[in-house]
Amino acid sequence: MPNGRETAESLNTMDDVSSENAPAAGDAAEVLVLVDDYVLPGGWTNPAEAPARARQCCEQLEDGQLLCFDRLPYLLFKDDQEFLLSQRQSDSRLHKNISYRPSRDVLGGAAGGLREKARLHEIMRKYSEDVTRFLKELLAPYAREMALDYASFRPEEEAGRDLPAHKRNDLLHCDSFPTRPMNGHRILRCFTNINPAAPRIWNTTDGFSVLAEKHAMAAGLARFAAKGSAPSHPLVRTVKRALGLKAVNASAYDRFMLRFHDYLKDNNDFQKNCPKIRLEFPPGSTWICFTDSVPHAVMSGQYALEQTVIIPLTSLVTPEKAPIRVLERLAGAPLSRTS
Repeated sequence: MPNGRETAESLNTMDDVSSENAPAAGDAAEVLVLVDDYVLPGGWTNPAEAPARARQCCEQLEDGQLLCFDRLPYLLFKDDQEFLLSQRQSDSRLHKNISYRPSRDVLGGAAGGLREKARLHEIMRKYSEDVTRFLKELLAPYAREMALDYASFRPEEEAGRDLPAHKRNDLLHCDSFPTRPMNGHRILRCFTNINPAAPRIWNTTDGFSVLAEKHAMAAGLARFAAKGSAPSHPLVRTVKRALGLKAVNASAYDRFMLRFHDYLKDNNDFQKNCPKIRLEFPPGSTWICFTDSVPHAVMSGQYALEQTVIIPLTSLVTPEKAPIRVLERLAGAPLSRTS
């Protein structure tokens, strides 16, 4: 079994980046779990324990922990990594990162010429395939219903990035997608630091249930719950179609989570004074977490790969811990018609 203390010593340290007086959010060993019995090639070192270990990993993720690997647990060729280090994203403000959409096999946000973009496209396609295969084996209870979402390459240095407040990565937040409603399903993300020399630094804080207890009502949860999850007005959908925009029917859960994302980023007292844990991910390390329930802020780092997958509520091993269930208990009302 992985040792939490060893994880804390090797992968993170405690720090109060935003405030000298901010208290620690707890022992970092409670947040990070080092998985050292799943290696490439071969997968689980003890195949007989694979089903139990896969389920345990799912339980740990759903409990708000991060699974960490100090070596690449999936295939990524060294020459491809070196090529990625030479790439930059476009200057367009439309693109926060270089993105890859597997469902359409489309690359976006990359600078460079046609030949460079073609190779980058091929690398991102293969990365997405390989990391998804790894996730399905590591997290077997999720494999059947796991839905593939975007992948990204993040070549920019995060410290000091000039971004609008609600797009800033260095402010603590929980993820929510404006254009892709979850209806209570979960956002699972796998990150890899391919920087050969520098760590990627995160901050985290109290888990989602604690944050929701403290801040959900102030962020308007009761109002969103009372409004319910009715489809958008037909006129709104007609206008959006006429403008070539996608008509998104967001549930009360999705609308609240978007609001909660912005509320936390806009709350200066929370950002400055909430308890913090500093997480340091060394070069070559990989980590996985549910970013809709693990509050996170990227304080520094350059050159990270990321793959997002969506996990339906029906695949969860402890669905009662999902953010939608936490919020529904607080609101005393359902927040989605489909969950």
